[in-house]
Amino acid sequence: MAKKRTKFMCQECGYESPKWMGRCPGCGEWNKMVEEVEVIGKQPKRSFQHSAPGIQSKATPITTIATEHEPRVTTKLKELNRVLGGGVVPGSLILIGGDPGIGKSTLMLQVSAQLAIANQKVLYISGEESVKQTKLRADRLQLSSPELYIYAETNLELIHQTIEDISPQFVVVDSIQTVFHPEVTSAPGSVSQVRECTAELMRIGKTKGIAIFLVGHVTKEGSIAGPRILEHMVDTVLYFEGERHHTYRILRAVKNRFGSTNEMGIFEMKESGLEEVANPSEIFLEERSEGAAGSTVVASMEGTRPVLVEIQALISPTSFGNPRRMATGIDHNRVSLIMAVLEKRVGLLLQNQDAYLKVAGGVKLDEPAIDLAVAVSIASSFRDKQTRASDCIIGEVGLTGEVRRVSRIEQRVQEAAKLGFDRVIIPANNIGGWKFPEGIKVIGVSTVGETLKHALD
Repeated sequence: MAKKRTKFMCQECGYESPKWMGRCPGCGEWNKMVEEVEVIGKQPKRSFQHSAPGIQSKATPITTIATEHEPRVTTKLKELNRVLGGGVVPGSLILIGGDPGIGKSTLMLQVSAQLAIANQKVLYISGEESVKQTKLRADRLQLSSPELYIYAETNLELIHQTIEDISPQFVVVDSIQTVFHPEVTSAPGSVSQVRECTAELMRIGKTKGIAIFLVGHVTKEGSIAGPRILEHMVDTVLYFEGERHHTYRILRAVKNRFGSTNEMGIFEMKESGLEEVANPSEIFLEERSEGAAGSTVVASMEGTRPVLVEIQALISPTSFGNPRRMATGIDHNRVSLIMAVLEKRVGLLLQNQDAYLKVAGGVKLDEPAIDLAVAVSIASSFRDKQTRASDCIIGEVGLTGEVRRVSRIEQRVQEAAKLGFDRVIIPANNIGGWKFPEGIKVIGVSTVGETLKHALD
């Protein structure tokens, strides 16, 4: 008779232990050990098939391998195509994560309907909604096509059989945490179930050339639930971000075997579903108040696209022993570093000032080219001097106070000129070797102090 044994597995790295531990020895994370029940004894025989039936792979010299151009299937959402690297690659496994209620299911249903309208057979597997509930959502979004099949099931064996019967080109699993393998004894959503179900779906997609979208839940920290091995197994990992109180959503790639990981797609949530935003710079700057101290515009690169966003800073005297440093959309460590440079190299006394910084519109910026704009915003708020509304500031700041060159300066300046900015401040080393756009003045600076003279005085 089979016996049961309790074990503990880390949700982050999959480390197994016979007893619970506060800190995982494998990855060093705290409070990630989850209890699972393992059946010992006579169990059903499991068979894993990692290659297509009747095909045996063998080692081949790389010089004799013939390469073929992988055709991509494009959707009507150009923002999604950009993030995926030009479209959906047949046989790829794509994982999409995001907060609850952010619009993952809406995005997947829209993409499924668009592919079905283009005569692509799509199977939408719903593990959280019934067939009628999915149909109601499709009616609200005005989506319908005879090539779109809805299937409410969580048993992986039945899902596999349905894929064999229908033979779709695309499969959407919403969500992977609800799917379970009947031969795995742990509960649905556990580390073992998520890992085994993903491996089985990957085998199905690779052997049959089916592109599979997996919708994943996220943890409190914002990462996809389950072990990190789940992200290593799939071809592409996308994060659907945004605030519930705002209508704009950002689709960002953090892993992509078939394209760039720096691309970003922006959508707006409306009653009729998600609509793509063609010019995000106008959206992020439309509510900017002119003549306000602490406001600066920077041209940030998101993949191949330049995006103009507003950086706001508020500097006020502290009432605590240690001044506060808070930042939204920017790494607070970067803010502390720039404030230290301003105090040491420029002479601004910021050690007794609270600093609050924000990137307007809910965008997250992490490239070095925003350093100079952050420094100008902080100095502007501290001195209570307004910046020019038609200025765009770009540059990286070094610890000695120098302004260092940035990449793709031409695209950044052209985007600023297109939106009506008449002056741009850039690193002096970026001047030369390219033609300035008409109607915009380009100023090269070498230090942060020189930048503040141009921007504030």
